[in-house]
Amino acid sequence: MDLSMPDNILSHDAVVLAQRLVRFPSLNPPGNEEPCIDFLAHLLAGLGFSIETHEFAPGRPSVIARLLGSPGLKPLVFTGHLDVVPVGATDWTFPPFDAVIADGLLHGRGACDMKSGVAAFVTAAARLLASTVSLRRGLVFILTAGEETGCQGAFDLARRNVLGEAELLIVAEPTSNQPVVAHKGSLRVGVTARGRTAHSSMPQEGDSAISKIVSWISRLEAYRFKGKHPLLGTTTAVTTTISGGQNINSVPDIARFTVDFRTLPDDDHESILAWMQELFGPEAQLEVITDFSGFATDPNHPALIPLLTLLSKISGVRPTLMGAPYFTDASALVPGFGHVATVVIGPGHSAQCHKTDEHCPVSEIEDATRIYEGLMRHFCA
Repeated sequence: MDLSMPDNILSHDAVVLAQRLVRFPSLNPPGNEEPCIDFLAHLLAGLGFSIETHEFAPGRPSVIARLLGSPGLKPLVFTGHLDVVPVGATDWTFPPFDAVIADGLLHGRGACDMKSGVAAFVTAAARLLASTVSLRRGLVFILTAGEETGCQGAFDLARRNVLGEAELLIVAEPTSNQPVVAHKGSLRVGVTARGRTAHSSMPQEGDSAISKIVSWISRLEAYRFKGKHPLLGTTTAVTTTISGGQNINSVPDIARFTVDFRTLPDDDHESILAWMQELFGPEAQLEVITDFSGFATDPNHPALIPLLTLLSKISGVRPTLMGAPYFTDASALVPGFGHVATVVIGPGHSAQCHKTDEHCPVSEIEDATRIYEGLMRHFCA
């Protein structure tokens, strides 16, 4: 199959488009998103979108695709990333980039996280535009690179101040098409201890860096965070890596560990760093590795009403608003859009992300397309 040029049929069949996207091996690392993003940019240009491309590194583009509406109305915005994680060393039942459909599931790396969601909102727009002459409200799609290694594309767009405004932001990550209106942030910190080397038979002559970090990790694990969010629970901290020493018969003079904090939207990360320094003492050398904020949309925000009404009509029951312990490109885009009302909602089960034999139910891709098209008709048509 020629992957360089989109066919007209792809723009009206979300499952076929999702298959086409999965067949791009847009692995990150190393960062092979460009062919897949270029393919979608060409498809969206054919639908009438204006295309802006911004690279955070050579060959690592993100795209902002815009359809203009009335000047006084903020656009409806959808976002999705096109990079996928490596396939791992375990054999897959179906080749990871063949996009096989079997037993009602689309199989492949990226089928769940998150090319099916991107295919669904692109298809929804194509269907809308096929039946609508002009838009009352604008429509914007943000297609990012580098999400899996730290939301690099999204943060780059926010830093460039090219996002503009938004009435509502939809992040099409997999949630089984249930609305997630809050997710945690992440503060990842490296902590280094230094000591003094000596022969291990005379430990009193040295100063063990490993002993220091063992003590610090114990203090961290004994602490219980007090704040609580109704959808997200409490802040958590996990020691994720540890290293130290060079040889078995010397007192180690350097040791290091890393901590991954999953934080609440109201947590102040600078305050957490100051607390860590006080907890460990002045010998601890702290290095911020990544710093991503969480978000929380007021469940009563008026921009959510059309989505919740639509979901109620489709399922027959009022949806339950949820929170998520992970972070998404919303960490960059929500503040980039001036803390716009945001919902993470898309096809696929979040537990499928990054797994061998990753898959997404075909029925959820079709349902997501209907949900997104309904939103577009409400806000834009």
